[in-house]
Formats: sequence, C-alpha cells, structure tokens
Amino acid sequence: MKLYNDFFGEFGGRYVAEVLRAPLAELEAAFVEAMGDRAFRAELEEVRRDYIGRPTPLLHARNASRETGGAQIYIKLEGLANTGAHKINNAAGQGLLAKRMGKRRIIAETGAGQHGVATAAICAKLGLACRVYMGAVDIRRQRPNVFWMELYGAEVVPVTSGSRTLKDAVNEAMRDWAGSFADTHYLLGSALGPSPFPDMVREFQSVVGAETAGQAEERGLDVAALVACVGGGSNAIGFFNPFVEKAQPRLIGVEAGGRGRGAGNNAARMGGEGAVGIVQGYKSLFLLDEDGQVLPTHSVSAGLDYPGIGPQLADLGKRGRIEFTSVSDAEALEAVRYFARHEGVVFALESAHAGAYALRLARELPRDKAIIVNMSGRGDKDLFISARALDPEPWMRFLTEEAGGEASPSTVGPGLSARSAGERSRS
Repeated sequence: MKLYNDFFGEFGGRYVAEVLRAPLAELEAAFVEAMGDRAFRAELEEVRRDYIGRPTPLLHARNASRETGGAQIYIKLEGLANTGAHKINNAAGQGLLAKRMGKRRIIAETGAGQHGVATAAICAKLGLACRVYMGAVDIRRQRPNVFWMELYGAEVVPVTSGSRTLKDAVNEAMRDWAGSFADTHYLLGSALGPSPFPDMVREFQSVVGAETAGQAEERGLDVAALVACVGGGSNAIGFFNPFVEKAQPRLIGVEAGGRGRGAGNNAARMGGEGAVGIVQGYKSLFLLDEDGQVLPTHSVSAGLDYPGIGPQLADLGKRGRIEFTSVSDAEALEAVRYFARHEGVVFALESAHAGAYALRLARELPRDKAIIVNMSGRGDKDLFISARALDPEPWMRFLTEEAGGEASPSTVGPGLSARSAGERSRS
C-alpha cells in the first residue's frame, strides 16, 4: 500500500475551505518527506521503545479460552503502552513531525480522553504548548482524563455546541487551526478527516499490527480472526493494516450497538444505517437524517459515539475485506467484568466491545484456531462509568462521602495545598 492516498475507493478526499488547503498541502509534503528520512524513523523508533514501551505484550487468555471451549483468545495489550492506550503511537509520531516542521503549538480533539492524554503527554515531553478541545458531555463522564491532561500542562477547552461530544470537539479544533496554522499543528487523533490525516494516523498506528503479526508468527499461531472496536477507526486500521491486502485472517470491526436500533441509540454506521456524506472535510459513511444532517449517537463508551467512520475502513467494509458487527452497552460492560475476573485485565469500555465479540466468536471456532483482540486501552479512565454500572451502591456511597469531605494538604501531595494544586492545574 502506498504511503499517501487522497481517496480509498469512493471515500476520503479533502473537502475543506480554501484557508485550510495550504496547511494540509504543507502537512502532506512534510509527512511524506519525514517517513522517507531514516533519521526521523530512527527517532520515532527510539520514542516507541524508550517512552511508549514498545513492543506491547500479546497475552494468551488461557482462562477465557478454556471456559469458552473454542478458539484460543489472545489479547494485544495496548493498554500497557505509556498513557494507557494505543493513542500515544499516533500522538508521538505527529508530535515529532510537528516539531520537525517548526510548529510550537499543538491542538487536538478528544472524546474518551485517551487521545487528549496522549497528546498532552507528548507535548510535555517535546516542549510544545498544548490545547485540547473536549465536549462538555465527555468532560463530565471522563473527568479522570481531564485531570491527567491538565497535570501534563495542557489547556482543556470545553465544547458546549451541538451534542457536546467528539464530533463537536473536532469542529472546534478545525476552527482553531484555520486561524493559527502558521505556528500550530492539529494533531488529529483518528484515521479520518481530510487527507493526509487518514494515512498519517494509519501509518503511526500500524506498529500495533506489525508487532501482532510478528508475535503470532513467533508462536506459530493459526490466526482465524483479528477483532477490534471501531469508533473513528485509529486502533482498528493500525491493527489490521498488515493484513488488509491478504485473504486471511478475518478482520472484524465492532461498532457501538448502544441501547439498540434507531437514531440516537447507537453509533453503528456500517450495519446498514450509515449513509454516504461529506462531513468534517472527508467523504465516508455517517449517521445522517433525510436532510443530510448528522444524527445523534449513543454509546456507553465516549470513544465510540462518533457518527462517522474513517474512509479506509468504510472502503474495506464496502469491499467485504472487513466484517462489521456491533455489541451493546450491556455486553461491553459484562466483558469488562469477565476479563477482569478471568484474566486480571481491565479493558477500556471501547476495547470491551471487541472483547465481548471475541468471546462470542471463540465458541464458534475450533480449539486449534486463534483469535486476537486488540485491547486498545485499559479501563482506568472509565472508573466513574464502570463502577456506577457494575457496583452502583458502594460507588455512589463513596462519591457522596467524598463530595461531603474537604481535601487536606496531605491528600494532594507534599508541598501543595488543595488550593495551590488547583491553581497550578489551570495555569
């Protein structure tokens, strides 16, 4: 596959205002040049090894495999990467590229918060100013990640327009970039948007798939399927990338089934409800009404409720290379509990959608086959959602007691009072 694609079949493109055409062309040229530069690639590999902690392990989920009685389940533990998810792979690559381009400021969007955390972290490491746009709804349900972003020194800007989720955060970031691109890089977090972003994100995330392929070969696994959750698509396309031009294994993308069918209840674009449209600078499949307006979505996971899907994934789905299915909120939550109790691994709610489907699929396949599921992130960030859903009474009692208490200096660290810690996080 070539490094740069304007379109993937009928999907993709660069449908943007005139003001953004020059910065996108500049970015495309810089990206292609950097990826052909051995020095840049060596620097990226060093960051992957020493900062991100690559390679991440491939865990044989022996207990789950034994209980399901079918195929052997393996888990690619991207949650063990620094900052807790696959998002750091792309953030590191784009951060290094931005610095190479002479940009001094980074902006980003985030939904579940993991891309925001990864961006804030790499900016801290590279000495770049960072602003993260985040929907007000997502800020409420992903408060721990807001804390980490601010701890890294990022400015987190609440987005109060529209649905106040990821779609709207992307809109605000694009508006910012249109007026600031001279010294600012927009570090887009998923494999979507106007070109060259889908290619950039895929390339920086493809390290996940490359490692997985090598680890499976070393162990002599007969891999029947790879399973990944799909929001915008960064973890899925990176995980699937080495395999898309091959006939096998099966590639299965799992979307957010949410509460069930119907507008506003899910974010399943590839299950027949998605329509071709042009949104946020690219052509793909989106959840749209009869007038072409973006419909509301729902998922228990803040990272899967985006109304569109990356153009390459849309094309691969249309061509039949990737199979798409969906998992409900309830199934995802149960998968979080299952893998925690059987394997000692806590999936992020996004990744748990893939884990839930892997359990279902394993029962249908023989024991000598393998299924590899990408645990794209760990579930620390979902504490306020998962605990309330899975163990509500003790959790709500704890929150009530904490809300009624007052922080003492000892609870925020040596030398910092609660007041000074708060002031520092806002500086």
